[in-house]
Amino acid sequence: MYQAKTQLRVRYAETDQMSYVYYGNYAMYFEVARVEAMRSIGFSYSQMEQEGVMMPVLESHFRYIKPGKYDELLTIKTRIPVLPGVRIRFEYEVYNEQDELITEGWTTLTFLKKESHQPTRPPKNLLDLLKPYF
Repeated sequence: MYQAKTQLRVRYAETDQMSYVYYGNYAMYFEVARVEAMRSIGFSYSQMEQEGVMMPVLESHFRYIKPGKYDELLTIKTRIPVLPGVRIRFEYEVYNEQDELITEGWTTLTFLKKESHQPTRPPKNLLDLLKPYF
């Protein structure tokens, strides 16, 4: 299993009237976490797209436990639990500054050829980078 951590600070524009993170922003936080998780093993999401492969989200799930708050530094732990095939699953846990779990969830993405939008295997270099963790 591959694991990574990403931190981000909650900006005022990401909160509601209660100074809580607006629930819809967790999708963006999960995106930041998965791109950074891939970057941390040396994989470039943008280069993959330039080479003709994209990864749209097929499914997403969120469970809100406690609110994230304005100006908190959140830590997002990201896992890839299974070596990807045509699909890849990311699992997330979001912690506040007191190291309390506040949100968890997962997303499933698929690898598609940009030109045809047909499913494809993951790029070989991504699999080569991930294989040592499985």
